Amino acid sequence: MRSLNKAKPDLILRGLAVACIALLSNSALAAATPQTVTLDGKAGGKRFDGIGVVDGGGATSVLLKDYPEPLRGQILDLLYKPKFGASVSALMAEIPGDGNATQGSMPSHMHTRDDLDYSRGYTWWVLREAKKRNPRLSLDGAAWSAPGWIGDNLGKAQQDEHRFFSQDTADYYAKWLTGLRKEHGLEFDALGVRNEKGTDYVFPGTLRKTLNAAGFGKVRIHGFDNWPDEWKFNFVRDMTNDPALRDGIDIIGAHINAPESVVPGDVRKLAAEMGKPIWNTEQHVYKAGYEGLISIVQAFNDNFVSSGVTKIVNWYGIAGMYTLEPYNGEKEAAVRANWPWGGHAEINPALWGYAHYGQFSEVGWTYLDGGSGKLAGGGTYVTLMAPSKDYSVIIETKGATAPQQLSFAIGGGLAKGALAVWRTTSEAYFVRQADLKPINGAVTIRLEPNAVYSLTTTRGQTKGTIGGGAKPDAFPFPYYETFEQYDKPQQWGYLPRYFADINGAFELKDCPGQNKGRCLRQSVPVPSISWSPDWQPYTIIGDDKWRDYEVSADVYLGQGESAAVMGRINHVGTGYGFIPKGYFLQLDDGGRLRLTVIRGKENKKALVGDAEQQALIKASNDADEGGEKDLATTRIPDVAAGQWHSLKLRFEGSHLTGFIDGKAVLQADDASYGQGMAGLLAGTDGKRFSMPWYDNVLLNHLDGQTPAPTPMLQGQRPMYAKAPPVR
Repeated sequence: MRSLNKAKPDLILRGLAVACIALLSNSALAAATPQTVTLDGKAGGKRFDGIGVVDGGGATSVLLKDYPEPLRGQILDLLYKPKFGASVSALMAEIPGDGNATQGSMPSHMHTRDDLDYSRGYTWWVLREAKKRNPRLSLDGAAWSAPGWIGDNLGKAQQDEHRFFSQDTADYYAKWLTGLRKEHGLEFDALGVRNEKGTDYVFPGTLRKTLNAAGFGKVRIHGFDNWPDEWKFNFVRDMTNDPALRDGIDIIGAHINAPESVVPGDVRKLAAEMGKPIWNTEQHVYKAGYEGLISIVQAFNDNFVSSGVTKIVNWYGIAGMYTLEPYNGEKEAAVRANWPWGGHAEINPALWGYAHYGQFSEVGWTYLDGGSGKLAGGGTYVTLMAPSKDYSVIIETKGATAPQQLSFAIGGGLAKGALAVWRTTSEAYFVRQADLKPINGAVTIRLEPNAVYSLTTTRGQTKGTIGGGAKPDAFPFPYYETFEQYDKPQQWGYLPRYFADINGAFELKDCPGQNKGRCLRQSVPVPSISWSPDWQPYTIIGDDKWRDYEVSADVYLGQGESAAVMGRINHVGTGYGFIPKGYFLQLDDGGRLRLTVIRGKENKKALVGDAEQQALIKASNDADEGGEKDLATTRIPDVAAGQWHSLKLRFEGSHLTGFIDGKAVLQADDASYGQGMAGLLAGTDGKRFSMPWYDNVLLNHLDGQTPAPTPMLQGQRPMYAKAPPVR
């Protein structure tokens, strides 16, 4: 051996060269030899129930409503207008429930058992605008949080765990659907039991009976929409022995993070035997840039190829929230609408991943049997057929290391015309290529690695765009809001511009006491059945880069209530829990005034299985001591419920000053936080929330003069031209 290695090194080199040539030859052969797929238009297959987005699961559209027209409409066009941008075919909305559901909260139609208002918030508006653009759009929804009155008539033993799964909730859902129909002219196709909160085998039957009695027998129920492994699919196995459960659930709903997770084979078999489709009611692709784009297509394809899923909605579509908030749209959204005051929005590359599906398919098409699978060289393909014999093939080659060829033998029952080809690579998004013309009933395409293709016999696809400023502007400063610009609060959904509720519902109301005109009121009386660990109601506004400034507001307290102004808010939770980091100056109806730092620690374990979310929670919890610490307190004489008082909190370096009615009464030095947003806080005694009023909210320079109220931008319009009546 020593002689061979020493005397004949050229033989070793020649051997290596031969091996390399052989490898290259094999790669070239693989690229030159097409993988052949036969498409038979008479083969049948599963119904395609759509691909799309979630709106909600957090207050994801709170700033979208504040964009001036025409940009606001253009942003909506990009998601919902057919054959324009994403062109999604399915929209799943959070049914608002007053509680935090990731980034923030949205106002319920029933704050109390006896309350009913079908014009609160912006969810109705989003659904209306989406459906107006695409009348064929599939509408779906579920609750994350729910008002705290639900189930309050149950016994104590049931309240903690089972209040949501009660007749109250079934009635609550039915009333929401009634408002959607009668006041907004829309119908849901399906309704989820509840998002990510376990199972209850009795409730689907209760909900079914209630919906039928209310005239919603066509609304299908999906459940149980969980994604921790211990919750996800055991109920499917139990449905075979539980007729009431089997009859109550029309659709198997789960959160399946394809391609990392799949539906087990036995669950797919049972679902097929029971005639129940499987839907992915919340896919997650937390990836920015082109990686996010191609991963969305991979996830959509793999949901069907590996799990038999026929509808997929990705969380979430439009990021209309502050960039301070968790999951602010940089990696999650198709469009970023984080800056309405400057008229700037951004298209994320992910949007063109949706477009490769949305512009080439519609709900009611068929996943053509034999037309979907995995590529030999890496990637997946799915074939969808229209009732008209048109068809589309969506292909992704993520992870492929070399070009490959894919050949389609086009059988009977399919359109015979040329196939339009749209391609996306990391260099160019959604670009039409030369058509493929069938030769002897077949077409062959050369697929580049890490690319997306849509092949279709349909036409009319376009690459949409939006206008707006080239870059984000800073939040306007100083900012003065008197709430008098909202002469018809219902038309605005009761929500003023730029305030983002993190918990509770801060709504436009008539002022009490001596103040005349319009005010802002925290309108939720008791803690919600919250999706995330609960805290106090608060809303934020402004710029997280602000350092030295003053935040002030007039406050009016009811009996036993407290209210505060907040500043230097630099954190509003992790996505599961929403205790902020920053400062507040709080007054209660007994005259106690406190200047407090909040350090935001939340020693809670997330109930979700997403690794990134877990990491965010861990980082937030471990970084500081947490909790609230009073920096200074005092008691102000002659303060009582039913009075107006002015609160002001000033930040000057590490020095903080608290004012009441124009007098500096509290001072402290604290260097915990040097910058952040402003906000309003309503207190709690642990059982009830305070419901104070706020007026004349001013974000100003140190010792600055009171400016004129900040005017609306040209083109800022209410959401509802005609507000629905209050019931």
